[in-house]
Amino acid sequence: MDDPGPAAAACRGGDARRAGRVQKKLAEVVAEEAERHPGATIETFATDEHRIGLKPILRRVWAPRGERPIARGHHRFEWFYVTAFVSPATGESFWYLSTGIDKGLFEDTLALFAREAGAGRDRIVVLVLDGAGWHTLPLALPEGIRLVHLPAYTPELQPAETLWVHVDEPIVNRHFDTLADLDAVVAERCVALANDRDLIRGQAGFHWWPNRAVPI
Repeated sequence: MDDPGPAAAACRGGDARRAGRVQKKLAEVVAEEAERHPGATIETFATDEHRIGLKPILRRVWAPRGERPIARGHHRFEWFYVTAFVSPATGESFWYLSTGIDKGLFEDTLALFAREAGAGRDRIVVLVLDGAGWHTLPLALPEGIRLVHLPAYTPELQPAETLWVHVDEPIVNRHFDTLADLDAVVAERCVALANDRDLIRGQAGFHWWPNRAVPI
């Protein structure tokens, strides 16, 4: 195997240092919330968005030797978004589809997530997200939600980012006539993922992620 060289080694070291800083920050925030809300469960979720559309998603496939595989496609630029909220420590996840994304829509999605997850006085959700414009303050935050933003340009520290490979699984190398057709397949896939906590935890369960803090 070729030597990756000092640049690659430094990159890995940089990733580890950034992960260490985020881990320390999350531990501090969880401790703060536990002190502010004695008796509450403190859980750290991550959220991210994924754009899917009628432009086909292509992956390599096996084909007989000497034959070129064929994937039907028609490049059209119509899109919708999948938003995931995931607890890497437990595999619990919530999934939402939307026709666009902006600060108002994110506030609505955040409020819906808070209601469905039971965030409030008895369950505090520390929510990790990137610094996209619609994620930044000022935002109308539901009770029981506290935001923690990742450093810029660190998608490798976002557990929700790892889930898109599973979301895309039933739609790769396929052609869809309409967004409604695509929406139906993706919605069914999201329901299946929400019911498969072992898969979510195995994919997104970063070793440095905070465990659920349950009051004694």
